[in-house]
Amino acid sequence: MLYRKLGRTGLKVSSLCLGTMTFGWSADVKTSHAILDAALDHGINFFDTADIYSFWVDGNQGGESETIIGEWLKTKDRRQVVIATKVRGAMWAGPNGQGLSRVHIMQAVDDSLRRLQTDYIDLYQVHYPDDETPLDETLAALDDLVRSGKVRYIGASNYPAWLLMKALWISDKSGYARFDCIQPHHSLLHRQEWERELQAACLDQEIGVIPYSPLAAGFLTGKYKRHDHQADTTRAGGSLIKQLLADERAFGVVEEAERIAAEHGVPVAQVALAWQLSLPGITAPIIGARTVDQLMDLVDAVEVALAPGDLEQLAGVSSGF
Repeated sequence: MLYRKLGRTGLKVSSLCLGTMTFGWSADVKTSHAILDAALDHGINFFDTADIYSFWVDGNQGGESETIIGEWLKTKDRRQVVIATKVRGAMWAGPNGQGLSRVHIMQAVDDSLRRLQTDYIDLYQVHYPDDETPLDETLAALDDLVRSGKVRYIGASNYPAWLLMKALWISDKSGYARFDCIQPHHSLLHRQEWERELQAACLDQEIGVIPYSPLAAGFLTGKYKRHDHQADTTRAGGSLIKQLLADERAFGVVEEAERIAAEHGVPVAQVALAWQLSLPGITAPIIGARTVDQLMDLVDAVEVALAPGDLEQLAGVSSGF
């Protein structure tokens, strides 16, 4: 496994981050713990979750993923693990049960710490913007968490470039802890959101970048074919998959990645991840798995060295996304 600094910080994280949205949803407790063990055994020290995972399962309010991680974490050396979680979504009833107000953040962080069975969170991220709360209120609350020791670093997810830069300006002006990491949606099949403006801003400001859905909800594993849209997946009914299945260009991207994968003798998903890891500014794509075998198909992506011609072909065929 390769390790990279998270932005300008001194924190070293594995160049693949294990996302845990499947925990408590399509992976039960035993399977989730096996996935975590396998990831750690292969050098992955960076684990991403959120307080709302998996809120849509059987009417649950959320917290299942954090709870599963917490049960696992108490058996490990906490110093060897980097835990990232998020705050913003609806976690309890009432008008303050969601959002990025001081009152919600202060309650939500204590709830996450309890479920994770730890006394600090390495990376605490705002899950998506809250237009009803002043940005300086959110940043002041997060700064208090850093100063208290409950949180080590803070980050943002789903923030456009202008909002990220505004947040950085407020933190600089006020002496607050700043966002040192951002989590954008990015893959060969979803490029413009990050590459249009966020990439330049992150490079200039030395912000760590941990993209989610780097395999486009499994589409870039090659499980879907032009002639066969059926696949063994929990994501088949999702809007992203439906959109990609209707777009012939998406199959062109997968087929080019499959050609390159065959030349390298690796799974196609590793090619998609290797392309992303080659991009300036990327720290660690967030990979997900609902079985240990799925994880094993991905972990060696850090060893795949794509030729300049391969990178050019992939960039060209995916340029419209």
